[in-house]
Amino acid sequence: MKKYLKLLIGILFLWVSPLWGADNGLILDQTADYSGSKSNGIFGKDDAKKENELEYSGVFIPWFSVYPGDNGGFYFSASLKADWKNENLSLMPELLRTEFSWRSESGEFKLGRMQYTDPLGFIVDGLLDGVSMSMDMGGGSVNMGTWYTGLLCKERANITMTPAEMESYNVILDYDNFTDTYFAPRRVISTLGWEHPGLDEQVRVKLAVLGQFDLAKKNNLNTQYFMGKISAPVNDFLFDLGGCLEAIEYLDENKIALAGEVGFSWFFAVTRLSLTGRYSGRVSEEDDSKMTVFLPVSTVYQGNILKARFSGLSVVTLDYLCRPHRTFSINLSSSCFLRNDLGTYNGYPVTAAGDDDLDKKSYILGTELFGRFRWAPVSDIQINLGGGAFLPAMGNVARKAPLLWRVEMNLTLALY
Repeated sequence: MKKYLKLLIGILFLWVSPLWGADNGLILDQTADYSGSKSNGIFGKDDAKKENELEYSGVFIPWFSVYPGDNGGFYFSASLKADWKNENLSLMPELLRTEFSWRSESGEFKLGRMQYTDPLGFIVDGLLDGVSMSMDMGGGSVNMGTWYTGLLCKERANITMTPAEMESYNVILDYDNFTDTYFAPRRVISTLGWEHPGLDEQVRVKLAVLGQFDLAKKNNLNTQYFMGKISAPVNDFLFDLGGCLEAIEYLDENKIALAGEVGFSWFFAVTRLSLTGRYSGRVSEEDDSKMTVFLPVSTVYQGNILKARFSGLSVVTLDYLCRPHRTFSINLSSSCFLRNDLGTYNGYPVTAAGDDDLDKKSYILGTELFGRFRWAPVSDIQINLGGGAFLPAMGNVARKAPLLWRVEMNLTLALY
């Protein structure tokens, strides 16, 4: 019986395979960066304080796609990453985007490991395992999804909502204890959203409700997010306004937090100039206040050099993008970082300053300057060169802290 069953499956496969469009390929992604901190007497008497570090990572990404029929699709991708850091070599396997999708005239259905980004881009951003669906309702589209995070690689998910999760994230991968050192925290994320691409034939609106539920009883942290974003083009300008109200249940306490962003972009010729401001809540000084610091699900870093967590922080960024030729582009940015209260943010440069050099009543952390050059001579090759520095001297919290700097190079090859 099994013999005939295998024969039948083989015949069916040979019969339908010519009807399927299949494709596959291989991506090689290599990045090298050189970073450190340096004072050279510019920021005080602690001269010659210099700590440099060279890092390299190479990622091998095979992918495969097949399209059974006119509406279905299946995409598979995985990676093997080699990291050279602190004179140690580590290998990390990972299943990347792997999903089945089915499209119809009224919407789309997805099942598997897929990419999701919330309307604001700083609450949940990355790969998630689960199911999602979108439907065209005439007056906009409705989308919904439910995902589980416990099978993701912790470095990819980057979920550090509690001190215990932060500690687990910093533990190095150990193949002798793979389960406890590889996987992300176990959480369930559900979302329901509505989007209109051109309300009143001009304004784009995104609304969403998102909830995450902690499955690790020791943390007992649940959060809900009520968010919206409006984008309105006016001649050569684009205006953006977004905000989020978060409800937090943690350790038998109920708190609320606020976050938002406002920005505008000016498009002219082959360039774009944009100014964006982001705010991520603060802890209230009143003991009985329900207001607390904003807590996103994913840790979406702010800045290319500082890479700060978006909690208790405000960032103002001026960004310039120029594409003088179809094969290359230049991107320059300047970001000013401010802490929203005097206790939440404990990253750099607060950690690098002594008690005598730290102004505990000031808010401006410093300014980051960064530039990137991209060149893609052909569609299968892309080269990125970037570099910049974070300058605490352009703030008032820890002016004598050494600057942080980094230069990097990335080469991506697509092989078919």
